[in-house]
Amino acid sequence: MREGGDVLHAARFRHAAASTTRAGANKSRKACAPPVSATSDTAPDTPSEPSTTAAASAAAAPFVVALLWYLAHQVVGVGNDVIMKFVGTSLHAAQVVFLRFAFAALSMLPFMIANPSTFKTDRVPLHVARSVILLGAIGLYVYGLSIAPIAAVTTLNFTIPIFTLLLAMFFLSEKVDAGRWLATAAGFAGVAMVLRPSTAAFDPRWLSVLGSALLFAGLDVLNKVFIGKESFWAMIFYTAAITAILAAVPAALVWTAPTAMQLGLLIVLGGGANLLLFCLLKAFSLVDVSALAPYRYLELLLSILVGYIFFAEIPATSTIAGALAIVPATAFITWKEQQSMNSKEK
Repeated sequence: MREGGDVLHAARFRHAAASTTRAGANKSRKACAPPVSATSDTAPDTPSEPSTTAAASAAAAPFVVALLWYLAHQVVGVGNDVIMKFVGTSLHAAQVVFLRFAFAALSMLPFMIANPSTFKTDRVPLHVARSVILLGAIGLYVYGLSIAPIAAVTTLNFTIPIFTLLLAMFFLSEKVDAGRWLATAAGFAGVAMVLRPSTAAFDPRWLSVLGSALLFAGLDVLNKVFIGKESFWAMIFYTAAITAILAAVPAALVWTAPTAMQLGLLIVLGGGANLLLFCLLKAFSLVDVSALAPYRYLELLLSILVGYIFFAEIPATSTIAGALAIVPATAFITWKEQQSMNSKEK
């Protein structure tokens, strides 16, 4: 599961940090650069270039490591889905959400205490707004996982960039070109293939997954507004803590004592939520987001695999057909978003 377009979210933090670092580096170079003599008769020594093979190996090494981090991020994400689906069939979604975020916040405390500056924040309203949206998004997602196959949920969850595009157009006045409009239409055609609204197989409860994707998109739009204005770790910690507080009341109303196994899985889920973002940031610290974008949709294959292994789920033909429309549509929209971020950085 991808929380609120976490790929683009982490990417924006990476670009904001890179821009700040680059600006400081440019100032430092200008201040420290030695004067160039116009009358110098001797050319500076030119270091010998490494062999083509050595250069290629050196260039490939960071990418391989980044790809491994990125694949680890996907494995953790799909693992989180398996846990939420398993416990969500016997525990209410509100209770799963409460315990998930409570354990996520608790698992971050040692890091936060070791780095007290990460507690600093002056945007409490932002964290509350993020938490309210996230509470609804995760709640609907957990419910969707409890009633629909993992592959179908993953496929519908890929629509987050489509909803982000539409929300950004209305609330941030972002311009949408013809190509992205066509991709949006193709994406919704894929949604119709998955849901099959005109057939007897249509299950309106599956709309909860689309509602989740819409709320995650709203979270991504909120991130667009506040990106670079708050510490990443403060944002993650306070959002988890406040979401847990908000979920406490509805969880108490439907509380069922979890078994030792369920409690252990929920502790793993809380830590996994943070581990997922850590792996993603490690990957993006080594290579640009666009280099890893083609591998994003391996998550669908992982979802199909774990759905079959753990829940004996075989994806319907309609799900596969819908994925063939949704995946390229959202890939194109995500690529255009990345291009836009790169142009703004320059």
